[in-house]
Amino acid sequence: MPVVVVESPAKAKTINKYLGSNYTVLASYGHVRDLPPKDGSVDTDNEFDMKWEVGNDSRKHVKAIADALKEDNELILATDPDREGEAISWHLQEALTKRRSIKKDTPVSRVVFNAITKSAVTEAMQNPRQVDMPLVEAYLARRALDYLVGFNLSPVLWRKLPGAKSAGRVQSVCLRLIVEREMEIEAFKPVEYWSVKALFDTPRGQTYEARLVKLAGNKLDKMDLTNATQAELAVQAITSRALSVQSVEAKPANRNPSAPFMTSTLQQEASRKFGMGARQTMSTAQRLYEAGYITYMRTDGIDMAPEAVTAARDAIADRYGAEYVPDSPRMYKNKAKNAQEAHECIRPTDMTKDASQLRIEDDQRKLYDLIWKRTIACQMAAARLERTTVEVGSDDGQVGLRATGQVVLFDGFMRVYEEGRDDVADEDDKRLPQVMQGEPAVFAKTSLADQFAKATGEAQVTEGAKIAKEAILAENEAVLALQHHTQPPPRYTEATLVKRMEELGIGRPSTYASIVTTIQDREYVRKDKNRLIPEEKGRIVTIFLLNFFRNYVGYEFTANLESQLDHVSAGDGDYKELLSKFWRDFSAAIGETSELRISEVLDKLDEALAPQLYPPREDGTDPRVCPKCGTGQLHLKTSRTGGFVGCGNYPECNYTRPIAGEGAQGEEKLLGTDEGDEIWLKDGRFGPYVQRGEATPENKRPKRSSLPQVRHGGWPKENTTFEQALKLLSLPRHVGDHPEGGKISANLGRFGPYIMHKLPDAEKPTYVNVKTWEEMFDIGMNHAVQLLADKRANPGRGRGTAAKPLRELGEHPDGGVMAVYEGRYGPYVKWEKVNATLPKETKPEDVTVEMAVELVNEKAAKKGSKKKAAPKKKAAAKKTTTKKAATKKAAES
Repeated sequence: MPVVVVESPAKAKTINKYLGSNYTVLASYGHVRDLPPKDGSVDTDNEFDMKWEVGNDSRKHVKAIADALKEDNELILATDPDREGEAISWHLQEALTKRRSIKKDTPVSRVVFNAITKSAVTEAMQNPRQVDMPLVEAYLARRALDYLVGFNLSPVLWRKLPGAKSAGRVQSVCLRLIVEREMEIEAFKPVEYWSVKALFDTPRGQTYEARLVKLAGNKLDKMDLTNATQAELAVQAITSRALSVQSVEAKPANRNPSAPFMTSTLQQEASRKFGMGARQTMSTAQRLYEAGYITYMRTDGIDMAPEAVTAARDAIADRYGAEYVPDSPRMYKNKAKNAQEAHECIRPTDMTKDASQLRIEDDQRKLYDLIWKRTIACQMAAARLERTTVEVGSDDGQVGLRATGQVVLFDGFMRVYEEGRDDVADEDDKRLPQVMQGEPAVFAKTSLADQFAKATGEAQVTEGAKIAKEAILAENEAVLALQHHTQPPPRYTEATLVKRMEELGIGRPSTYASIVTTIQDREYVRKDKNRLIPEEKGRIVTIFLLNFFRNYVGYEFTANLESQLDHVSAGDGDYKELLSKFWRDFSAAIGETSELRISEVLDKLDEALAPQLYPPREDGTDPRVCPKCGTGQLHLKTSRTGGFVGCGNYPECNYTRPIAGEGAQGEEKLLGTDEGDEIWLKDGRFGPYVQRGEATPENKRPKRSSLPQVRHGGWPKENTTFEQALKLLSLPRHVGDHPEGGKISANLGRFGPYIMHKLPDAEKPTYVNVKTWEEMFDIGMNHAVQLLADKRANPGRGRGTAAKPLRELGEHPDGGVMAVYEGRYGPYVKWEKVNATLPKETKPEDVTVEMAVELVNEKAAKKGSKKKAAPKKKAAAKKTTTKKAATKKAAES
């Protein structure tokens, strides 16, 4: 009875159901071996020999497989059908051979299936093969490259840039993309331009909007109206002429569906439509795959199996009618780099089942619904549209306006699915009313300004009023000129970053999620409102690498390396030759940089960053002169948190600001002077604060006060006023004397505003939180005494009292209830002694059981807890399976 090894217990459970009692199905729980994180794991002097070791968590899983092989002398490796899966099979075979569990007479075979269905698994078992060594060698080359870059480059970063954590072959290139986009945004200079629109009524009582495209007889481009005067003249030119409809042109158009999903496009669409990060998308897709609902989710391929195409066409005809099925199947060209890594697209295993027919968690349902709709739509008929263009103009040919829109004649695939967009929808998508050539274009009685205000959520517009930007309104209120400014390129989202990496050929589908997660875990990048923003630490690391290791963070170099690795996986390249060529140049670059002193590195970076760090000042003064002391020169410096600009007169002058430039968040700002003391606004380790005066030998700890958080009525740092600062620096406030003795005071603490009072005979004072920072200054004696009395009468949860959960989630696979609680630092999942804080964007009501398991297991692993991975229960289950199988075998014989 063969022993079948897959990667996860969920997959093992599903496959065991299909194979039955004739097989023993066990899980490897992912990779079983890795390179130890120490020098010499890749021997560069001995043909890049790699020293592997079985991980502590993997030893029991390898032992379980070895024990099963003692009774059943046949091994079938059924790990995932990609490079990583091939590598795991190879590692297992090597590890089991080393411990002599695989003997000379032990048959070992490799099977792959793209979907966990009975037919796919059965067919795979009938077509075994051996481990694909070219794929394994491509994996070995990647793993060696990642080790050589990370293990040799990271120490250089630690020594030269205090606070830097690591560098990586692909992660550093990904970080460079984000940093360079931020620098583009900071260097962007907006350009003013105006657009003019008019609203017309048709003789049939309908309205339509047209934009000015011709002025003074000449074609008008988007940026031609550069100021308010030109815009006002354009408005007058329109309103002073009789206008008519000069042409109406309707053209038929077809819109074809998007290709089915591959890994990167699934991540992009899940981000656009659900705000799901790459990691969450892949985790959810993994569960769908292991349950047998979708095909394998790590793929570059967009082609579909012929039987899947037929099933999709049948499902379309059954649900929507024959008119939605195109005459011939749609074929999509595969984008994989080589045939051995070309898998099918990501699609449902059963086309007849939509999301409503599956009993799954909410996040899985959303993702399955997306995959099902995209797959069905990709085989549906094209949508038929009619694009209409209406030209309105004056008889003298001086003024021309254009209205565009479209009508959907047949919805086709759009009945099921439309791809999300990263950009704003086109105005051409609007529908136009019936407009006839030759009829007069009469200005509408409805105010265009009112329509614009309604659409933008602003108040009614009048001439010269502000509606986000300046606006000029004609007297008849049907013609409106709007001021615009060119916009900088947007920051990357996870979706647009993955798309850009794919365009550049950097990384592969299986790595995108982990790369984006790593740069956030390293605190090089933070995510705010789904946009990726580089931290100062990430900036300085990128600038360092660009100046000293430019080749290794080059887009073309990294893409070429990926291409060479693809040649290896196709069997067309020698991986040791690739490593040798890379190491020769890389080790030389490491050696040169290791000799540099930190001061030399900083001088080089200071010079490279000069245009960004010291841009010209509006008053014409030297941008390198310290704005605080007026004599010191500004220089680039490093700290544990990254890079910053500081005054050369330190410690006499302690001026600092971030490398993002003057005026950026983190820069010191003088708000004013009070009683001879300068009042400063600064950034600290725990956020922005105000300070009275500067630290001196006599006054080492000047008065400070943190800014109140927004949830307590606070404000953004840049909006801080001198008056607010003085008010905060006056804290603590003496509210009054308590009737029972002692003073009542109000203050702002780490967890928000509060009042405090200590009874003469009490051991500790009593604290009562108040809702807003203003309440600290407004609260009177009567209210304060009442609040303190209520708190003493009902002190709430003490140290010995259990907290009440916000929501109970259910049992952890290892036993024990999981629940969501509200904590001092936000909501968290609790399981036994493990507390895992929820990600910022996740609400307590959105937490699923699977998400909770993943969070607590990650937290447990970081703590080194024994309560993580596979418990004893699961190990026992495996042994039982083996025993049952062995008993049956004995009975049969």
